[in-house]
Parts: sequence; structure tokens; C-alpha cells
Amino acid sequence: MSALICGSMAYDTIMVFHDKFKNHILPEKVHMLNVSFLVPMIRREYGGCAGNIAYNLNLLGEKPVIMATVGHDFEPYAQWLNTCQISTKYIKTMDNHYTGQAYITTDEDDNQITAFHPGAMSSSHENSVLDAEDISIGIVSPDGKEGMQQHAKEFVEKGVPFIFDPGQGMPMFSGDELLELLELATYATFNDYESELMQERTGLSLEQVAEKVEALIVTMGGNGSKIYTDGKCIEIPSAKAKELIDPTGCGDAYRAGLLYGIMNEFDWETTGRIASLLGSIKIEHHGTQNHSFTLESFKELYQQSFGQPM
Repeated sequence: MSALICGSMAYDTIMVFHDKFKNHILPEKVHMLNVSFLVPMIRREYGGCAGNIAYNLNLLGEKPVIMATVGHDFEPYAQWLNTCQISTKYIKTMDNHYTGQAYITTDEDDNQITAFHPGAMSSSHENSVLDAEDISIGIVSPDGKEGMQQHAKEFVEKGVPFIFDPGQGMPMFSGDELLELLELATYATFNDYESELMQERTGLSLEQVAEKVEALIVTMGGNGSKIYTDGKCIEIPSAKAKELIDPTGCGDAYRAGLLYGIMNEFDWETTGRIASLLGSIKIEHHGTQNHSFTLESFKELYQQSFGQPM
């Protein structure tokens, strides 16, 4: 049995601004914003939430299956997935579209400004979760709006538990639509900003959101994360990284850790620490799919980071 990863596939163009955005954006002038950032460093990477989550879950020894729609320019990415031995069985090519394109600028405070062209992702509803075989768990990550709503309903119809991970796609949904997706989900995960937006749009507190799912996970970057489950809040420490190189994709790495912990029936304390460590390993590398490790070395690093075996 494997995990079905529903979400975006994209090429990431990553740029690094050697200064801080706040030094160049005047708060009283945001209504007439016109700024330009010199970015001497630029890279093109394989990305997208589904690709990143699957890559990290694969490193842990699982066999994730991606469900996504891509464009006519996807062949280099497909070759990379084949090299990594990640299934492309449920990736559908839309010949009249580009694969999703993300343009990400990061400053010295690890703040990010991102422009995203969805391309073929907007046709994600043309894939059906009901077609997937041998699936024990799923995740609905940022994708086309109609596809996210459809896939959530199909996971329920198929009797497969899933994580609701709206991420950057959250602004597409009204409060009522978010509540509907929460009612369908088994688990939900947000970063701290998304959790604030979730509360604002639904009118619910985090504790009330947590009542609708088996577990609510909120990540807070270097401040760790919180897992709300069974009426309590579990504090998960962040794993210390050797270097803070690139935050892009750390959230996706964390979500792969959640899937791994759930699939292997770890308790939430251990699951959260696995997820935290994955994010820490990712941040030490440029791009979203350039880090690597063996499961054995990961377990050793877990012991070193948390003072207990995995």
C-alpha cells in the first residue's frame, strides 16, 4: 500500500535577493508599490507540492504515487522522477498547457515573494482518486481548485484517510468551502500564516478547527510546530539545521514526514519530530529535491537531534 499525493507539479525558478524586502518596501506606499530586486543568483529546479512531498517520502523508503496534471514541457521532470523511481502512473499530460511555473524570490530573512502560473494544474479535476489502486492514505495539496474539492470527496468515497493541505491555494476558497473540506478531511495542516487565514475565513479558533479532524498540525518554521489532537496540543521542537540555505520546500518535506509517521503508525510526538527533521535537512540545501539520505542515516540523525530513538 502506498500514499497518493494529489497536488501541483512545477518548475521552480528560484532567485536570491541579497538584502531584506523590508528595507525596500515603504509601508505607507504599498497602495502604489513599484519595486525591483536585483537577484544575482538564479536556479531552475524541479518542484511543485506533489513532487516535493513524493521526493521526500521516497527518501524514507516509501513508494508514493503522484496524481497531477502537467504540460507539454514535462519530459525532463518525468525523467528525473524515473531516475528517483517515483511512479508517474497517475500524472496526466495536457498538451496545450505548460507545466506549473513558480518564480520565487527569497531575501536574507528567508521571506519569500512568489508568482505562480498554474498552467496544466488548472485541469487537475481530470484526474480521479477513484482510479488509484493500493492506496492507504492520501494528501490534497495545492492544486486546481476544482480538483482539490473533487479529490477530497473521492478520498471519502474510496474510504481512504487523507490530509488536507491547502497551502498557497487557501485564498481560492471561501470560509464555507474551507469548512466543507475540513469536514471531509481526516487530518489538516497549515503553516502559522495559513492558520491565521483559516481562522479569519471560517470564524473558528484553532481548537475548534481541531475538533473537526483527528489531528491539526500547525508549523511555525524555526519555532517548531504544534499538533492538536484528542483535545490537547503537542509541542514539537524544531530540529537544528547546520546551515540555513534555502527554505523553499521545507513545508513539503515536513508533510512527507507526517505521511510517513501516519503510514507507519508512530505516535504524534514521533511523527512530528520526523517531519521536523525532514524540514531541517531540506533547509540545508538549495532547491527542493537536491538533498538525499538513507533511512539508516536519518534514524541516526533523529537520535542525535532529539536524544531518543525513532
